[in-house]
Amino acid sequence: MRRKLFAAVFAVAAATGLLTACGSSDPNVLKVGTEGTYAPFSFQGTDGKLTGYDVEVARAVGDKLGKRVEFVQAPWDAIFAGLESKRFDLVANQVTVSPERQQKYGISQPYTVSQGVIVTRADGASLTTLADLKGKTCAQSSTSNWSKVASGAGCKVEAVEGFVQAVQLLKDGRVDATVNDTLAVGAYTKQHGQGSVKVSGQTGEVSKQAFAARKDSGALIDDVNRALDELHADGTLAKISDKYFGTDVSK
Repeated sequence: MRRKLFAAVFAVAAATGLLTACGSSDPNVLKVGTEGTYAPFSFQGTDGKLTGYDVEVARAVGDKLGKRVEFVQAPWDAIFAGLESKRFDLVANQVTVSPERQQKYGISQPYTVSQGVIVTRADGASLTTLADLKGKTCAQSSTSNWSKVASGAGCKVEAVEGFVQAVQLLKDGRVDATVNDTLAVGAYTKQHGQGSVKVSGQTGEVSKQAFAARKDSGALIDDVNRALDELHADGTLAKISDKYFGTDVSK
């Protein structure tokens, strides 16, 4: 509840100009916004330090740009408000590429490519396609791309903070399903087991994730794209990807 309240207050403050712009004024620093609660992409390791696929990719980009990366944690539903208020320069948090986001933000080339899946209780109804979600209830982060996919299929959306909370509502029988990225689902079931939930179907959509910056960020996205090209070419992205997923999900 307190996290939801924080997200709401943060978003209102950003919209009304109450937040002090604190993006990096140091040309040698790249401030990156991320959740820190979205394993295996951005989370706290056993040593308490921020780690994950997106975190390591962002650091590798920073190295290519000759910049020190500083992470700023923010809940997903407030992360774009933080970007717009210049709290940070870049978002690294599995931002799904969409026409709406490309129009509003500077979006880099993708560094993750995956599939969308439908998750239900292991003993629940078989929901194998998006059409099966019509009239059902899905637990989704309200501002996520997957929330739009679910609602577009006719599923009533129950807003949650993230995938872990969505699965908990699913386990408790309060929702029928949740739609998310196959990589996030795979990481969850690897850690918690598959006894209580299952992947019951595919959305039929390819999901591409990228970095997001403000439209007024100058050449930042161009620089990030050049760095990603180099990281693809020298095998760094494939190495980071294999570390977290056992396969190359960067292309």
